[in-house]
Amino acid sequence: MSRIEETLAMDRRRFLRASLAGGAALLTGAGLLGPRLHAAANTPVGKPGKVLLEIFGDDGRDLGAREVPRLVLTDAQWRQRLSPASFDIMRREGTERAFSGDHERPTAPGLFRCVACATALYAAATEFDSGTGWPSFWQPISRRNVIESNDDMFGMTRTAISCAGCDSHLGHVFDDGPRPTGLRYCMNSVALRFVAYTSA
Repeated sequence: MSRIEETLAMDRRRFLRASLAGGAALLTGAGLLGPRLHAAANTPVGKPGKVLLEIFGDDGRDLGAREVPRLVLTDAQWRQRLSPASFDIMRREGTERAFSGDHERPTAPGLFRCVACATALYAAATEFDSGTGWPSFWQPISRRNVIESNDDMFGMTRTAISCAGCDSHLGHVFDDGPRPTGLRYCMNSVALRFVAYTSA
């Protein structure tokens, strides 16, 4: 064995020992962190208060702007309310795999509501096929009902979109959409619930 091979073998052994020691410390520390994590799961996430939303009936009628209480729950309550996939996307700012969810434009007229709090988010008439594998819209049903924020994850700056009614992550908006806005609101399908319009 050459000196270079010996050095590499020694470095590998050091790395493995350090990794094993770190893993053991992590497992030991988990016992200390357990109560804190449990307490965090039972602490409401978000800022309580009222939010001004544009309210839409299931028949599509705009019922006007109203102040409503923002939905603020603990992690444990969110987990009960949402599917595991919806929880990961909406409360942990995840992203579903492209083409993994329902992204076809509905044939019936209707609107899309937030899975978490039922806030009206997008009219089905504004959905278009972006070819990305995610539901895409050229505008929200009302700018009041969505929140834009900077997302600097993964070494790039994007504009994240959250529901104004519960502060749950929905997706991102990009400036490569069709007319009339030139925007593409690229949403996670597990964050949306389609509601076909009822007759008034």
